[in-house]
Amino acid sequence: MSITTMATAPCSKCGKQNQIKVYKSINISENPELKDKVRDGSLFLWECPHCSQMNLARYETLYHDPEKKVMFWLLPEGELSESQMQAITMHTKAMGNYTLRRVNDMGSLMEKVLLTDAGLDDTVLEMVKYVTKMEMLQKNVDEEQKEEFLASTFHFYRSEGEDQERILTFMYALDGQMLGVNVGWNVYQDCAGILERNPQIKPADGFARIDAGWLSSKLI
Repeated sequence: MSITTMATAPCSKCGKQNQIKVYKSINISENPELKDKVRDGSLFLWECPHCSQMNLARYETLYHDPEKKVMFWLLPEGELSESQMQAITMHTKAMGNYTLRRVNDMGSLMEKVLLTDAGLDDTVLEMVKYVTKMEMLQKNVDEEQKEEFLASTFHFYRSEGEDQERILTFMYALDGQMLGVNVGWNVYQDCAGILERNPQIKPADGFARIDAGWLSSKLI
């Protein structure tokens, strides 16, 4: 079941302390209404009763979708203890073939939920991001923007269409703007093939962090 507790948090505007609800764990099978709140980020927002400022709550939580057999561990402070990781990993092994991931920020958690609901593999998506970014760098990015573009993070936004007509949309920030790029399903299939031919590019056991940094370490 989902587990909640109360925490004290200061308002970013007026500085007054407030009691806010935080979710230590989120079980989508028992509380399906929470999925949309994770997908749009509203679960982590709270309004100050003193000045009406909207604030972002940063806290650790474990997202669990039993139907899709995924667990995503949001760890804003970084690492979890080895004993914690082993305990949860062993527990999920007993429940079946689970996909376990850890993320450091709310945006990454939102992306994991979105891509899982779209039936996509996050390791393949990271390869899609990399291939797309390299192609855009050569063809579509001005010379003076290349450094900023390379440092930007691509986030999966949505999937539209069916079968070979499917289009994947990614968002990224450049020059103070949020921009989008559409990628055809053939690119996803090609990247899946690359990973199949290179089995050494695979997630570690347990709660693996799968992001651009992970892929970069595998391509060195």
